[in-house]
Order: sequence, then structure tokens, then C-alpha cells
Amino acid sequence: QVQLVESGGGLVQAGGSLRLSCAASDRTFSTYAVGWFRQAPGKEREFVAGISWSGSSTYYADSVKGRFTISRDNAKNTVYLQMISLKPEDTAVYYCAAHPRGSYASSVAYSYWGQGTQVTVSA
Repeated sequence: QVQLVESGGGLVQAGGSLRLSCAASDRTFSTYAVGWFRQAPGKEREFVAGISWSGSSTYYADSVKGRFTISRDNAKNTVYLQMISLKPEDTAVYYCAAHPRGSYASSVAYSYWGQGTQVTVSA
């Protein structure tokens, strides 16, 4: 069982930046694709970004393309989400998930989830 722990969330002004981290407890994490999702109050969880196990392929939701960058360091069992030019509509709890069996963008495809980290962007 892989445990995932997100960190790096917080309160930031619009236009600011944050870097989220997703650290895993098990080295098998380095063999898994990983996705970042977010959920705002009253809304469904939505796909933000995904990365293949090697890091060679990345995927983004249209709403974050050009502003967010997903990356990974398999030696550290960690995946990152660098977020710049943040907007108030980016406010949400951000979750990382690992080991999708199917589409990166489908939350139901993932086997492992973290507890989430809150990102709040003030206007």
C-alpha cells in the first residue's frame, strides 16, 4: 500500500506562485504514473495534470496549461506541481494520486490518493 502526502499549499495572492509536493512512502511509486486533481467547494474533483512514471510524458487540463508544470524526482519518491500566475479560480484542495489504470484524467482510475492540501488564491 502506497501512502501519499501532499504539502506546499497555502494562501497566496492572485498572480503568485506555489509549488506542491507529493511524497510517497514506497519506492514502487517511481514505477507509477501520477496525477494531480483539485476540488473546489461545491464542485466535482477535476483533473489538473498528469505525468508518466518516467516523467517523459505530461498532461494538463486546458485551464492550467502554460501556468502549471508537473515534474517528478524518482530518487526522492516525489512528484511536484509548480503553479504560477495563480488565479482565484485555482482555489481548491489539491490531491495527488498514483497508479492509474486507464485515463490519466479519470479520478476513478487511480489506486492511491493523498489527503490533499489547501490552496487559496485571494483576489
